[in-house]
Amino acid sequence: MMVAIFAIFYFLLIMPQQRRQKKWQETLKQVKSGDKVVTSGGLTGTILSVKDDAVVLRVPPDNLKIEVARSSIVTLTTVEGTPQAK
Repeated sequence: MMVAIFAIFYFLLIMPQQRRQKKWQETLKQVKSGDKVVTSGGLTGTILSVKDDAVVLRVPPDNLKIEVARSSIVTLTTVEGTPQAK
């Protein structure tokens, strides 16, 4: 009985979450200059350059350049205009 309950939880909760996480990690690897992003801290900006595990953002209104961790990106809007959320 306990094995059946665990199997149901695995197929309904754990496996779909792992798929979403893997897809999001692939999306973060694909970021490029010009993409608009929102960070987990609420900063919105445009990517100027991409480093190994960090990106440099231009943040309005004063066009400040800041470096944030790639993992802190929660929403990505590509140049084509398709928003993607985590």
